[in-house]
Amino acid sequence: MAAKRLHLIIRGRVTGVYFRATAQREAKRLGLTGWVRNRSDGSVELVTEGEEERLKEVLAWAQHGPSIARVDSVETRWKTYSGEFLDFRIVG
Repeated sequence: MAAKRLHLIIRGRVTGVYFRATAQREAKRLGLTGWVRNRSDGSVELVTEGEEERLKEVLAWAQHGPSIARVDSVETRWKTYSGEFLDFRIVG
């Protein structure tokens, strides 16, 4: 299976609920690289790269997030793999 990039914007009650830390843990568990950050509009942005099947797993996780989050929507964009990331980080 080919490596790809997944870019997500997650909206709902997703800040102040450990979304970024949990996303980082999930991405590392799946062997993905990239980053996650809070955005000024209260959403969370996640960019990750890896094998498509693993990316689908993190997408499924992002649709509900950690137990105390409330995810209203997930904007999903599939992109071309770049290989620019060495690990998965919380940024911003």
